[in-house]
Amino acid sequence: MKNLYNNFFIRLSAFGALMFLLSQCGSKKTEPTTEQFSDATTQTVQLDIEKPELTFGFIKLTDMAPLAIAKELGYFEDEGLFVTIEAQSNWKNVLDRVIDGQLDGSHMLAGQPIAAGAGFGRQAELVTAFSMDLNGNGITVSNDVWSKMKANVPADADGKPIHPIKADALAPVIDEYKKDGKAFKMGMVFPVSTHNYEIRYWLAAAGIKPGYYTADNIQGQVDADVLLSVTPPPQMPATLEAGTIYGYCVGEPWNQQAVFKGIGVPVTTNLDIWKNNPEKVFVMTKEFTEKYPNTAIAVTKALIRAGKWLDTPGNRPEAVGILSMPEYVGADSVVIANSMTGTFEFEKGDKRSMPDFNVFFRYHATYPYYSDGTWFLTQMRRWGQIPESKPANWYSETIQDIYRPDIWNQAAQLLLKEGYLTEEEIPETDGYKPATTDFIDGISYDGKDPIGYINSFEIGNKD
Repeated sequence: MKNLYNNFFIRLSAFGALMFLLSQCGSKKTEPTTEQFSDATTQTVQLDIEKPELTFGFIKLTDMAPLAIAKELGYFEDEGLFVTIEAQSNWKNVLDRVIDGQLDGSHMLAGQPIAAGAGFGRQAELVTAFSMDLNGNGITVSNDVWSKMKANVPADADGKPIHPIKADALAPVIDEYKKDGKAFKMGMVFPVSTHNYEIRYWLAAAGIKPGYYTADNIQGQVDADVLLSVTPPPQMPATLEAGTIYGYCVGEPWNQQAVFKGIGVPVTTNLDIWKNNPEKVFVMTKEFTEKYPNTAIAVTKALIRAGKWLDTPGNRPEAVGILSMPEYVGADSVVIANSMTGTFEFEKGDKRSMPDFNVFFRYHATYPYYSDGTWFLTQMRRWGQIPESKPANWYSETIQDIYRPDIWNQAAQLLLKEGYLTEEEIPETDGYKPATTDFIDGISYDGKDPIGYINSFEIGNKD
């Protein structure tokens, strides 16, 4: 009944919005601008679609939103695509099914296509032409750990913790657990996930060793102060509640779920660890894009439109309703809304404005920057997933085989012609962002100098 109600509510909202727009178009009080007129009369340029029936995968996280929106709002159909979207059990399953051709494409961890092309884990030629979002993750600890951490966190005049909270506050707690004979265990979602690299970055910035990967230790726990292990995202809260782990790094809604259930406290977000970092990507095989080039462009067009819709003011409440449907994320809409509507709750009742926690289009979020992908390669090398030193040109050559802004640009130029994008929404770039210090430790990252970046860290492999 709840699902029927959600569906009805979404459609009713859409109908109401349509009727309002129609009434405005007929009103003598408002003359439509050129842009409004263009949008109203735009027709999608139909490409010659080689494969119209497609099946895509996703994991139940809010950052799968562009897929859900492109389907629910008819953007795929506008392109002549008939898309089925299927939830997958875990990230390994997602990767295997895309490689094996059981899925035509999927919502994936940004590190997955990169690792597949760089020599870590299962090898395959995968590409991404679309970055699904920026930010969106958090690090949550158990109530017991937070009660001990909180004493080490500065507070403002109202007694609320001052953010960002660095892992320096966690270091004494880890030492205390060790003295009691307990290994300090934390969860992340996959060895090549953004979450793994973010929690490692956060810990290492405070001098806490998160461990190294070696041929004999594929868990990445060599010389570790904190033992990191893989836990599927939807299982994070239950695993924390059971005491199997003492904290985790995961995407939404599973940090807010810990707050909702009263079992844990998010202490930081990846917006603070690396401001406006890339999170998930949409991935297809290289073979698919070469065999069905127009289909790949059409898929990218629909996803770019969905990303823009998601970041258009006023659309997030409707997006929450869609994502709460069981066939998508399936979590309570109140939990999803906590982060998707521009706020984030840390301790229960400590809800703060965070309009950039989930970004789907702003800051050119959908563009697959080479520098974003290169960052993941530097972290794979830093922690031993890439076991041997590589020259600088290896980084650029590797990422340019995987990240495909050329496909994105073809899609964007068609959307520009159709009136769905403006010139300002298409970045002028060589694929690399300017160097930035927007990290929790203030270290500068330049995607064109990966070796210098790797060597700038006190903890980590050196080249």
